Amino acid sequence: MSRALRHACIAIAFSLTASSALAHHSFAMFDQSTTVTLDGAVKDFRWSNPHVFIQVLVKNERGIEEEWSIEMTSPEHLARAGWRPSTLKPGDKITLDIHPMRDGIAGGQYLSGTGPGGPLLGGRPAQPGQGK
Repeated sequence: MSRALRHACIAIAFSLTASSALAHHSFAMFDQSTTVTLDGAVKDFRWSNPHVFIQVLVKNERGIEEEWSIEMTSPEHLARAGWRPSTLKPGDKITLDIHPMRDGIAGGQYLSGTGPGGPLLGGRPAQPGQGK
């Protein structure tokens, strides 16, 4: 194989892997100007890449239970903040502050929360006057 062809193959291989390593979605799907508080019970705590999810069962204003899908950051970031795959268990009563989905689907971006043992690790600190 010629030297030029070898360099071209290396450049192509690098460009294909570099783009996927840098790829990431934005959080534009969440309404960053709105914060919603959810009170419910954990259905599932999915510790998976690229993002961890909390599936939480919440009663709506009519008293009907809805499942909300709350997106968090990566397991690596959560682990650094003290979270573990066992931090939340099915049935745990939780209160979460989230940025809801813009399209009205029952989901959102995790901001902070309180679990059965008190404030959840890695959440945003309470702002003065919020009492959390």
